[in-house]
Amino acid sequence: MRVMVMVKATAESEAGELPTTELLEAMIKFNEQLVAAGVMLSGDGLQPSSKGARVAFDGPERTVIDGPFAETKELVAGFWVWRVKDMAEAIDWVKRCPNPMTGPSEIEIRPFFEADDLGEAFTPELREKEARLAEKLEGQ
Repeated sequence: MRVMVMVKATAESEAGELPTTELLEAMIKFNEQLVAAGVMLSGDGLQPSSKGARVAFDGPERTVIDGPFAETKELVAGFWVWRVKDMAEAIDWVKRCPNPMTGPSEIEIRPFFEADDLGEAFTPELREKEARLAEKLEGQ
């Protein structure tokens, strides 16, 4: 199963405070362990929401909302995409992670939808189109 592992933002990360050399070393060591175990598919840190934007949808209307965004605890400061056998394995890996922030922090784990999770609406034709897109992505 694939999961997205999200490092939740803090007031410090939203203020643009950068990690220390020690924290960067610890995170790189952890990432090396994930890669060696064949778990990590991708991952990266994100700039503060003040450098981002949201697009709100209401029918055909689109509204652009520039950051920063108010609820820091609801924002993501970084992420990984992992392939694990189950949620228990993902939780085990997160428990081994160095604290990604200088103070209290949270990491959220969410499974991706897989094809079989989408039911009958994901027709054989749509599955075929999705498979072709995945092949193109792998080739890029």
